[in-house]
Amino acid sequence: MNVTARPEWADSYGTDPGDPTRADVVGGPGERLDPAAVDAFVRDVVTRTAVDGKRVCLVVPDATRSCPLPQLLRAVHAGLAGRASSVDVVIALGTHQGMSEEQLARHLGHPVGDPGAVYPGWNVVNHASWDPATFTTLGTIPAERLAELTGGLLTGPDVEVAINRLVAEADVALVVGPVFPHEVVGFSGGNKYFFPGVSGQQVIDVSHWVGALITSAAMIGSRGVTPVRALINEAAAMVPAQRLALCLVVASGTDVLHAAAFGTPEDAWAACAEVSTQTHVTYLDRPFRRVLSIVPEKYEDLWTAAKGFYKLEPVVADGGELILYAPHITQVSVMHPHITEIGYHNRDYFTGQWERFSDQPWGDLAHSTHLRGQGTWDAEHGERNRVTVTLATGIPEEVARAVNLGYLDPAGVDVAEFLADPDTFVEPHAGEVLYRLRDAPLPPTA
Repeated sequence: MNVTARPEWADSYGTDPGDPTRADVVGGPGERLDPAAVDAFVRDVVTRTAVDGKRVCLVVPDATRSCPLPQLLRAVHAGLAGRASSVDVVIALGTHQGMSEEQLARHLGHPVGDPGAVYPGWNVVNHASWDPATFTTLGTIPAERLAELTGGLLTGPDVEVAINRLVAEADVALVVGPVFPHEVVGFSGGNKYFFPGVSGQQVIDVSHWVGALITSAAMIGSRGVTPVRALINEAAAMVPAQRLALCLVVASGTDVLHAAAFGTPEDAWAACAEVSTQTHVTYLDRPFRRVLSIVPEKYEDLWTAAKGFYKLEPVVADGGELILYAPHITQVSVMHPHITEIGYHNRDYFTGQWERFSDQPWGDLAHSTHLRGQGTWDAEHGERNRVTVTLATGIPEEVARAVNLGYLDPAGVDVAEFLADPDTFVEPHAGEVLYRLRDAPLPPTA
């Protein structure tokens, strides 16, 4: 592995950066779309799509993303009914845990165990990352090309591009999902629902580690084709199906849409990322000594709840503290239990001791750095972190401290007391809106 300084990325990686003018768009920053207008838009764009007699695969988010999915899928169903020869719906879990029948019913808006009652003819499945039979291999991104795509951040290895076989075997692969600021890629959505949403492990590990090398603080909210976006666009170009996307800008924690865009994943994503930039980024005039990040219950473990740190790290003062308040969370990671062995450390802790960690899953290392935040490590002084990360969760104190995080008894958290403290900032619904300092330099745009 070759680690260099953060590149000044631009649209020069040979991938399609997306053109928002080529997408069908409804809404915009500050708008609150009427559900009837959304239904009409979705039915229209789907009806105009050539799907007659074709196999269609819908790729949709899991419950960790705010999205009026039942409303949208009903409109998609109306546009596909009687035309597509088959429709598979794959929940883009990445490496998240599978959704139960009860969770799927709430998420998609159908009776428990009976999606056909609302979506007749559709096959709904979790993306089963834990089952090798899920995948088929599309090809390889050679090491030389990886170096080009990442601006020299990684010069290897060759990357096997594997994807859920339902996507690969479809004639049309349609993403339906929101766009938010994202710690690994800049802004989520578009081709990210294929890679890592329904992809094999190597693309997940490599893409997340590229993001970690850049750091979450530098990557999150970066517009345009970041190195990670370039990598996933390259992988997505190998998908044999026609790729389309219905991208969305959702008011955080609600079912309200600000905007929707339909087109190629590149074009629809570019349109919504621009709206998300103006919708999901909040600017503060000063940093705070302490931040209380209240994590919604849709994040079921620390692995997913870490978004409550990523989105608020930029407004924590140097030497300050961010408290993740989530009494409902009792585990570090359901799907990645050995993160408790790695612990949470900054990027330099791993890159400075790469011989110790190179054989660990790179996606796990990336998650570790994202939650621990900015800092340094060297052999003389050890690890020094910019901020303190404290868990006020159901995770026991001994576990929190063993993974290099602080502990606060959640029973002792008085939110009203935190709100009354002028040196504390409280975010009541953490995880989707990014906070920045108004006078801080922005990440470069592509």
